[in-house]
Amino acid sequence: MITLKTRWADEAMCDCPLPEYPRPQMVRDPWLNLNGMFDYAITDEKTEWPASFDGEIRVPFAPESCLSGVCKKLRSDERLWYRKVFTLPVSFTGKRVLLHFGAVDWQCKVYVNRKLVKEHTGGYCPFFADITGTLKEGENELVVWVYDPTDDGWQNRGKQASHSHGFWYTGTSGIWQTVWLEAVPQAYIGGYRLTPDIDAETLKIETDCVGESALHVQVFAGETQVAEKDLAPADEIALPGCRLWSPEDPFLYEFVLTYGEDSVRGYFGMRKFSIGEYDGYNRLFLNNKPYFQRGLLDQGYWSDGGLTPPTDEAMIYDISKMKELGFNMLRKHIKVEPARWYYHCDRLGMIVWQDMVSGGKALNPFHAGVVPNAISFVSPLVYLSMKDDKYKLFHRDRIEWRTQFIEELNEMMDALYNVPSIGTWVPFNEGWGQFDAKRIGEMVKTRDPSRIVDHASGWYDQMGPELRSIHRYIWPVTAPKYDGRPFVLSEYGGYSQIYPDHVWNLKKSFGYQMYKSRESLTKAYVKLHEHQVIPAIKKGLSATVYTQVSDVEFEVNGLLTYDRALVKLDEDAVKAVNEKLRYDI
Repeated sequence: MITLKTRWADEAMCDCPLPEYPRPQMVRDPWLNLNGMFDYAITDEKTEWPASFDGEIRVPFAPESCLSGVCKKLRSDERLWYRKVFTLPVSFTGKRVLLHFGAVDWQCKVYVNRKLVKEHTGGYCPFFADITGTLKEGENELVVWVYDPTDDGWQNRGKQASHSHGFWYTGTSGIWQTVWLEAVPQAYIGGYRLTPDIDAETLKIETDCVGESALHVQVFAGETQVAEKDLAPADEIALPGCRLWSPEDPFLYEFVLTYGEDSVRGYFGMRKFSIGEYDGYNRLFLNNKPYFQRGLLDQGYWSDGGLTPPTDEAMIYDISKMKELGFNMLRKHIKVEPARWYYHCDRLGMIVWQDMVSGGKALNPFHAGVVPNAISFVSPLVYLSMKDDKYKLFHRDRIEWRTQFIEELNEMMDALYNVPSIGTWVPFNEGWGQFDAKRIGEMVKTRDPSRIVDHASGWYDQMGPELRSIHRYIWPVTAPKYDGRPFVLSEYGGYSQIYPDHVWNLKKSFGYQMYKSRESLTKAYVKLHEHQVIPAIKKGLSATVYTQVSDVEFEVNGLLTYDRALVKLDEDAVKAVNEKLRYDI
């Protein structure tokens, strides 16, 4: 396994990595972080229970990552087992106990004291189990069984592969986000859904509570209480003269929600993402005003942690550095991050476009043999109008595969609904497992009318909601014929440079267009924007997503090296370009 460490690696290799409270939008005491050393075993698929364990693994880092201390790939005919013994704090006495997992890839069974408490399928979303009835005094045993085939074509796995190559990256198996316990009263708040309405100056609060009690909310702007109310399960609270959230002023209200003996703390932002007419084109609006979104593709991979950021500070670095460079949006590319990543986007002021995690064996028709690989860059231009009801072609021919995709899409949207910074949902990317994109885009918009939908990013536009979304690598950036939808350049650029001491694999490193120096790379970046991108704004361009935040494994087209040690371009030049990415030029 290749080892390329970030500056945060030593901090991550501790008794309890990622110790921060893992769910910032719903904070409750008491809680217990279970991250740290677990026993692990890798067995064959027929083993019903491991007779012994192979060693220790550092959770929440996947066994494929160096930070886990294991550095082993899980094969599709193998099963991964975890074991940890824990003792409950005195503060948990007399309360219900909930066991939470931020994410486990891909299919898992959770046992407490040899009793099955939860089964879950899908590698990117949080889930929990009430384990109260299985607990004993003193020591308790947690065991997790994991199956992760990775290369099965229909599995929603993003860019993971059992053997990394090109733009397919090292797989992530098993637990890769925080594992934790919390204690709750017999009657407690199970969750809530917050919908801001800046026009009515109200916040809609829908709650899901267990047991019977009275619900009450207090809202604060800083230290000042600005609202208070006894709530029905679906209610709203008035916020006259509310302060709006934006990247320039990422103001967050805080609140305390009580339900009998239960109390949780959270936050929200008052903002509105919409589409409106400006300068002869429908464009993206923020808070009822035209707002150009200048963003970056953000795949969220780490050279030492894989899908798992090594520390909280590492997440903050990526977001804050891109903010310093003048970007106001990140497209979270076919990955769902830990909840704290979204919290940092909320508080630092970074709009997020959230992709659904891709599945499907073929990326697009030329990979499936429809057109030759030799014209792979031409095929997206030629086949943009291809219908996506050819389920077999897109490796979605079994109804259970399509059903699983929709279930995981809805699970992701529900898990992230309350995040103020998320402004756009992206169900499909470049035809990867795409099917019925117009129908699914409409379904997403119905499920969440408060956000924009990019139903088919890049290729195979089905004229669905809500954007005209184009990818351009190698080929010049040109504005398409206006069809009434905002035009967004949802991927482009990919300009590359190799720093030999900061790459994953020197011999296999690649990029769309390679440059030999910081100066030549910067010059090309500026020229691309000055000659192609900025002129397109007057022709309807409403958002840009440059590829990408950092290098990822063999790809060396990041603004940052994979280990986050270097910024490859001249920072002042990038800032100057971003100053010109706006409507009023």
